[in-house]
Amino acid sequence: MILNILGIDLGSTQTCAIIAQKDEDGLKIIGFSKSKTNGVKKGAITNIELASKSIEEAVRSAEMMSGVHYDKVVVSISGAYTKSVDSIGVVNIPNHEIGIKEIHRAVSTAKHTANLPSGYEIIHVLPYNFKVNDLEHVDDPLGMSGNRLEVSTHIVISQESHIKNLKKAVELADLRVDNIVLSGYASAIACLDDSEKELGVVLIDMGGAICDMVVHTGNSIRYNDCLQIGSINITQDLSMALHTPLKEAEKIKLNYAALSQQPNTLIQIPSMGDERKVNEVSLDIISNVIYARAEETLMILAKILSDNRYANAIGGGVVLTGGMTKLAGIDELAPATFDNRSVRLATARKDLITGFSEIFNDPENTCAIGLCLYGAGYFTPYELDSNEKLRYKGEIENFNRQIKQDIVLQKDAESEIKSDFFDENLQENDTIAIQEQLDFKEPKEKKPSVFSNIWHKIMNQF
Repeated sequence: MILNILGIDLGSTQTCAIIAQKDEDGLKIIGFSKSKTNGVKKGAITNIELASKSIEEAVRSAEMMSGVHYDKVVVSISGAYTKSVDSIGVVNIPNHEIGIKEIHRAVSTAKHTANLPSGYEIIHVLPYNFKVNDLEHVDDPLGMSGNRLEVSTHIVISQESHIKNLKKAVELADLRVDNIVLSGYASAIACLDDSEKELGVVLIDMGGAICDMVVHTGNSIRYNDCLQIGSINITQDLSMALHTPLKEAEKIKLNYAALSQQPNTLIQIPSMGDERKVNEVSLDIISNVIYARAEETLMILAKILSDNRYANAIGGGVVLTGGMTKLAGIDELAPATFDNRSVRLATARKDLITGFSEIFNDPENTCAIGLCLYGAGYFTPYELDSNEKLRYKGEIENFNRQIKQDIVLQKDAESEIKSDFFDENLQENDTIAIQEQLDFKEPKEKKPSVFSNIWHKIMNQF
């Protein structure tokens, strides 16, 4: 069964749409496009119509590239307006064997017993620990025997109005949202390997206007947060420091890696308000502005982590992704800022999904690729999604296997019906044939002719 998944990352500065196709050979990217985002500020939709047009433009181009229509739409939600709570669910196991239904009951119980603030909706219910009877730290309780199942969950929630605005923007682009995924969670799915998850790792997606942060340990996310600073702040700093329009400041920022190779060059930039007037600026001034903002951003992130008990217990280091990580020199600045922890600049893993190399090599696309992976079944072993439906590893394969079984059963039933119909017709035809043979073999009673009657009368006279 072929499944086409559309992942939409609605960022504050740009919208990324990726179409991936899942079949028996795996997952492959077949469509990709980006568009400038309008109507979104600091991760929140401020103009539904403009945001919808940004989505529509990116999706239309991705569809043209792929040549196929999507079956499932997965959309990211910014961590700027999300919170999280922890909750525990305990259920009894009457038949003493734990199956999918029992796990679903336990996770649902944790959801219902959670203390959620008013005006918030659930995006994810992520189990991070199971306990069967007195056995703790169970990775997967499926198939185990016991009479009591306890689950500890991390619940990600967002403002109800924010979710509704996001859905309206997507639906206005003539799309239907199948799942909403926390952007930091999607990036973690795309970037992190099994060793990092097992040891515990901090992933930070440094985007255009915000930095999404998640702490991933074991099977699940344990902490999520957001810093409302991004690469757009560097653009604004350059515009003010150099007294040049924002679009020119953006060009300087994007070309900084190439400019840094020529340290003694004077750069000519147009003046704000009168672009015909050109000023000459040294690269040192540009470097100082970019360096100051990048260092400040990393220091604030490091302070947030130092105050977090989950981040202090990790052993896998810090993984940075997102468009801001493309700044020249950030790979050298980050390790010193994060207390000499191991720091890795990451892009999407190539062993999970195939496609165009230029898409994988760009850290801006990490979240959108993670959304496609989520739609294809690459998520935590168990979770309740944004529709409060239980998702679990292997569900798509089980679904496909069930479909194949249903098709085989349907074909067998049709064959049996045809066979019964054929047997009935054959039996009826045999009955008719036998009757005809009996009728043919049975001597027919002949009526006497006129000559025989006359001869019979003559003989009776003698």
